[in-house]
Amino acid sequence: MRLYFFPASSNSRRALITARHLGIEVDLELVDLAKGEQKKPDFLKLNPNGRVPVLVDGDLTLYESHAIMQYLADGVPGQTVYPTDRARRADVNRWMFWSAQHFQPAIGVLSFERFVKPLRGLEPDPKEIARGEALVHEVMGVLDKHLTDREWVTEGKVTLADLAIAPALLAKDRAKLPVGDYRNVAAWYERVSALEAWRATEG
Repeated sequence: MRLYFFPASSNSRRALITARHLGIEVDLELVDLAKGEQKKPDFLKLNPNGRVPVLVDGDLTLYESHAIMQYLADGVPGQTVYPTDRARRADVNRWMFWSAQHFQPAIGVLSFERFVKPLRGLEPDPKEIARGEALVHEVMGVLDKHLTDREWVTEGKVTLADLAIAPALLAKDRAKLPVGDYRNVAAWYERVSALEAWRATEG
């Protein structure tokens, strides 16, 4: 099983943390985004979108980090991060879809304006920053309220929902995210980042 990844990519980190948490050994293949390796013809054969991560397992080539997480979990008998019960699994899926559709894109606006643009010598757009801040406060508010009286997003224990959402907050410093304004989110993020699998993927 081979995972094509880039260490600074939160999407890559999402897949890698899941593999580590489940005890799955994966061969890592670095795709250097800074050098544009994701746009080379050989990589585009794996993922025509030109993005990481990509998982190759035998004849299967799978991209989209949340799909990779689900695939990895389904291959581990007795795992506890992705429930087999229909309703409980739907709850985890709901938060994974929310992560992909709302949380990550909101943070992505500020990451692009405050981190990517300066790297490219471009000036941040104040209107986009204002839009990004509004989006981030909206999604942070949703998550913070949900985490009232909860340690984890679902199940009362760590699931793929937690492992899906938390990596987006790797950008909290460079994107100047207001994590500290949301007490429940901040405490939850500390719990996730204390997980052995999370620490094993740092650096």
